[in-house]
Amino acid sequence: MCGIAGWASTQPLAGAGAELKSAVDALRHRGPDDDGIWSSPDCHVGLGHRRLAIIDLSPAAHQPMIDANGELVVVFNGEIYNFLDLKAQLTAKGHRFRTASDTEVLLATYREWGVECVTHFNGMFSFALYDAARRRLFLARDRAGEKPLYYHRQDSVLRFGSELKALLSDPAMPRRIDPVALDCYLAMGYIPGDRSILRDVHKLPPAHAMWFDVDSGRSSIWRYWGLPSLDDTAPDHDESALLAELEGLLEDAVRRQLVADVPVGVLLSGGVDSSLVTAMAVRSAKHVKTFTVRFPGYGRYDETERARLIARHFGTEHLELEAETTSVELLPMLARQFDEPMVDSSMIPTYLVSRLIREHCTVALGGDGGDELFGGYGHYRRLLWLQRPSRPLPLPFRRAVASAASSLLPVGFHGRNWLDAFGADFNRDVPPVEGVFDARTRRRLMGGAWAMPADAIRTARTPSSPDVLQRATRMDFENYLAEDILVKVDRASMLSSLEVRAPFLDHRIVEFAFEKVPSTLKATPHSLKILLKKLCARILPRDFDQQHKWGFSIPLTDWLSGGPWAHYFHDVLMDGAEPFFDKHTVQNLFDGQRKGRNNGERLFALTLFELWRHEYGATL
Repeated sequence: MCGIAGWASTQPLAGAGAELKSAVDALRHRGPDDDGIWSSPDCHVGLGHRRLAIIDLSPAAHQPMIDANGELVVVFNGEIYNFLDLKAQLTAKGHRFRTASDTEVLLATYREWGVECVTHFNGMFSFALYDAARRRLFLARDRAGEKPLYYHRQDSVLRFGSELKALLSDPAMPRRIDPVALDCYLAMGYIPGDRSILRDVHKLPPAHAMWFDVDSGRSSIWRYWGLPSLDDTAPDHDESALLAELEGLLEDAVRRQLVADVPVGVLLSGGVDSSLVTAMAVRSAKHVKTFTVRFPGYGRYDETERARLIARHFGTEHLELEAETTSVELLPMLARQFDEPMVDSSMIPTYLVSRLIREHCTVALGGDGGDELFGGYGHYRRLLWLQRPSRPLPLPFRRAVASAASSLLPVGFHGRNWLDAFGADFNRDVPPVEGVFDARTRRRLMGGAWAMPADAIRTARTPSSPDVLQRATRMDFENYLAEDILVKVDRASMLSSLEVRAPFLDHRIVEFAFEKVPSTLKATPHSLKILLKKLCARILPRDFDQQHKWGFSIPLTDWLSGGPWAHYFHDVLMDGAEPFFDKHTVQNLFDGQRKGRNNGERLFALTLFELWRHEYGATL
């Protein structure tokens, strides 16, 4: 795990070395072990790197790495889990290697297959590779979007970095907020697609690649992978065969992701996903370390006993860590680290967990992706339940009911989002039941003239499928997982220089889940994660509770009922001379929260945005 930054230009940038050094220094937390900068002899390209040494700890694996011919130079963030298989294959084709690193394998894979190399990788990655012979900079990002990559194109210069702060290390970089991105943030809680919170700064989307020609300034972006369609040609799905295939895929994914030259552990929450990862880890390693974190004073979030059950059953070396008391002082630091605001207060426990685990290991395996792939979120069950009574009722009638509920019920009223979802066309839509602010509230927050494109953007990103569960899980994989969950895990863990790996996001498991597993084995109105729980029944202890699910969360509702958190949020949002959001609307949110409404994450969204805006000096 590392941080990368760089630039490419049609004109020589002889003085850009200091700027690149600043960008690399801004990413020090991503790679505290080493750093490096390379510039092409003609000053058309500069590449920078911060290294967190995981594979081949020797200086031979230093980056930027140049191939033996001196024609290819790469900076790479992530891991190629099948690098040993690729290395053997490439050796048979005549390639020679001088290091034990996956970075050198990446270079050789590109030399053998060109830009198609990305289709050969099993891993999480973002990288930039300069091909001096073709005079092109090639950038790519992994299929699920585990590793980030931002870029900014101005005139004939392309700049990029692992985090937005690498680009913002240049004081001349414009800091204008993109109003379309802001509307998406307020509506969805994240910014989907290739947009970022700043105008003219983009993300390379997951499963995409890009090249930039340093002679002509031309560039191209393309998608190299996508989710497969569900194969529903077989009338009868063989459940036993599916279970056997899933077990084999997960075991192999965990085996590959345990490979490292530094200590590796497993984040064991005691839930279905992390327990299955633990079960597979003990099949491949003699000594497995598992970690559980307890938050004192919040017993209902304590997973200690469930994790102990799994650890005892599989004989892991189990450590129970205790997080420190959570303070509001964390919020400005997290706003700075996350570069872009996001509506997910679980970034706080994710960071605290990462910081504790980093004291014991450098790599940790987690269970991210299991919910999106196999139907684990509670809103899937409610969505399926809501679909049933809506079928005999005409769509215009249901939309009238939804509109009335949205108009008459206050924001945060429990069940308001679900009444609004009642007006969805369940043959085409995925109702935004997990949305943050509806259109009416966004207009009040931003003023009557505020344009609101977020709903149309969300609709355009809705997958096409006659099956509402297929649409919902695919929607979450390509949006919520990529732009919320994986961003949260990457930024929070890398702030502690911890590499977190996700075996469930092995692309073979992703393809299996969406191509072969029918919706009836994912979720029903009464059950979630059906196929995964059947696998649990095979390999986990009999007294394992499959139904219990918490995940990392904080008691935000309790904290905002009074005390330092409530006062801090109020000060940030209400006491400024020039508030960004309408004070009357914000005060209504506070009043509703005190009356028991569900506005905690909404107030968190506005507070984190304001902290971010002040940290980076961003303006509309």
